[in-house]
Amino acid sequence: MRKVTSKPALVETTNDENIFSILEGRAQRAPEDNVIEYKDADGEWQAFTAVQFVAEVTAIAKGLLARGVKKGDAVSILAHTRWEWTALDMAILSIGALTVPVYETNSSAQVKTIFNDSKVTMAFAEDDNQRDKIEAVRDQCAYLKDIYVIDLGAVDTLKEFGKAVTDEEFGAAKTAVKGSDLATIVYTSGSTGAPKGIELTHYNFVSIVYNGDKSMPDIGEKPGRRLLLFLPLAHVFARYMQFFCFAGQVTLGLSSDLSTILPDFQAFKPTFILAVPRIFEKVYNAASQKAGKGLTGKIFTRAAVTARKWSHDQQSDKRIPLKTSIAHSIYKKLVYKTILDALGGHVEYAVSGGAPLDGKIAHFFNGVGLPLLEGYGMTETTAPASVNPTQGYKIGTVGTPLGGMSFGIADDGELLIKGPSICHGYHNHPEITQEQIDADGWLHTGDLGDIDEDGFISITGRKKDLIITAGGKNVSPGILEASVMSSPVVSQCLVIGDRRPFIAALITLDLADTNSWLSAQGGAPVATLDEARTNPIVRTEVERAVDTANALVSRAESIRKFEILDDDFTEENGMMTPSLKAKRPVITKAYAKLIDEKIYVPRKKKTEN
Repeated sequence: MRKVTSKPALVETTNDENIFSILEGRAQRAPEDNVIEYKDADGEWQAFTAVQFVAEVTAIAKGLLARGVKKGDAVSILAHTRWEWTALDMAILSIGALTVPVYETNSSAQVKTIFNDSKVTMAFAEDDNQRDKIEAVRDQCAYLKDIYVIDLGAVDTLKEFGKAVTDEEFGAAKTAVKGSDLATIVYTSGSTGAPKGIELTHYNFVSIVYNGDKSMPDIGEKPGRRLLLFLPLAHVFARYMQFFCFAGQVTLGLSSDLSTILPDFQAFKPTFILAVPRIFEKVYNAASQKAGKGLTGKIFTRAAVTARKWSHDQQSDKRIPLKTSIAHSIYKKLVYKTILDALGGHVEYAVSGGAPLDGKIAHFFNGVGLPLLEGYGMTETTAPASVNPTQGYKIGTVGTPLGGMSFGIADDGELLIKGPSICHGYHNHPEITQEQIDADGWLHTGDLGDIDEDGFISITGRKKDLIITAGGKNVSPGILEASVMSSPVVSQCLVIGDRRPFIAALITLDLADTNSWLSAQGGAPVATLDEARTNPIVRTEVERAVDTANALVSRAESIRKFEILDDDFTEENGMMTPSLKAKRPVITKAYAKLIDEKIYVPRKKKTEN
């Protein structure tokens, strides 16, 4: 092991603690706190206090017991982020059953695979469409008995069944749940192969939730903390954040409609935001396009430059030059306040994860007054294992370990993690468990990383994504891809070049964003992606984005050629995972002919006269 950094546990947990005890603890500490807020069918915000939500979860749990759900049984949820998802999850966990999340975008075939692998006995579908997805393969799901539809009164139905179950019966089931018991089987999104079920225990969650809360008191412990969660609850990070909110003093707002996210920010007024980098890129690009090309546009451009200058100086611990400081103060009132107001006006911090964050975006928001605190985690680590602190954060790193966690760098540069949140194993795959978690308890992440002298961790690439050119140059594509994707017209960028003479890229466009950007530039809108990719104005912008990315790396690592595609990488066409990760092998196979004939064009042999 080349380098190791650790942080001692800030909270010691016992085997008697389980996930439901986190919610119960909140109800005992602050019974009248709003723990859940959500929009009803009329778009009005409603709330559950801590004691109300515990009562709701208990009533649902009794219904599960009445329907024969026992400790160790697997129960699945297929739904968007909504309060019923959280309530069902807590109810399932409270009696020792296992929650098996399924992305609402998964196909019937994927549902069948997950249900059979985890032996799902009961399923909750959001609506008729999700139920139809299950019904299409129901006769092939050997263990499935009941299906309930949330939009058709599933919660009320269970609560009615639960009236036959006594408080003593529920109490006995609740008390029997120990920290060492499995809590959930979470299926990875499969960017590098078939999804695998990862087993997480109650202890995994309890330890990292309490240590996460104590590691970030500014986010979780101050009065009046509020998080608007819109990530899919099928993702382990979103699940973790539910429990994080219960452990501290955070009110959890739930929303799944990204088309209403800005009005939701205005109404809910979060104090911190959790999102993938793409969300922050879109906020930045939307603000830039709204400013336009005239005087307002020039002011925004200068304000953005000043924000980044201020951030770079702040990060380098230099004295901020008087000229920059004065300009920053002026733009704070003219520009920065407007951006923060669009996010509700109360946001103090944002946590970014799930993909590399482009440095230009990070420095812009930091300069505006919204530090983007990058973190790192995997399903195998029960979500976050490290995060940047609210004070002394370092842009470009994923922070320091959370309490109780250790990070190491192996001799080949691979990032290893050890601690109480490391998963129990891979469901039905002991050979993968043995391969990924060594005898000393270190999880092999598959990512390449480094640790600086202050214990801050950085991710430099992914072993499986590492591109080795024909000339022997090792290239990690993440930094290039993240930079290109910060362009207002680019949707996705996939860097290629393994065993090829040079690095190249496949680039896709977002039609709506492209037209918004064209309008802001004074250009005419385009009707199709094919028209967009051949538009000279758009192509010039893509070339600018590629040039900007190339400035971050050496010439041997730079993108020499690129192709703008007339399609996008989506979950529907099988090229993206539900957590928005590009499926590199699938994409390169689908575009193999284009890659061979347009990018790496074979040289014609000279013919003799």
